[in-house]
Amino acid sequence: MVCSFQALRQISLRTLSSTARRQVQNKVPEKQKMFQEDNGIPVHLKGGVSDALLYRFTMALTVLGTGYVVYELVSAALPKKK
Repeated sequence: MVCSFQALRQISLRTLSSTARRQVQNKVPEKQKMFQEDNGIPVHLKGGVSDALLYRFTMALTVLGTGYVVYELVSAALPKKK
């Protein structure tokens, strides 16, 4: 019984340990240099191709959503004749 409590305690200490298993390189200074560089690119596109694709997808979704809302409003305002 005591042995199982000690094993449980040891497992819980391992899982809740604050030490990192592997060190991660700090990339914040590199990102700061990239985003603070004055090269005429808007900040929301400075991340590269992935940011540009995400921006275009968001804009397309916004335009399509706005068009659909306008279509539904018009169809609700002008009911079909029987």
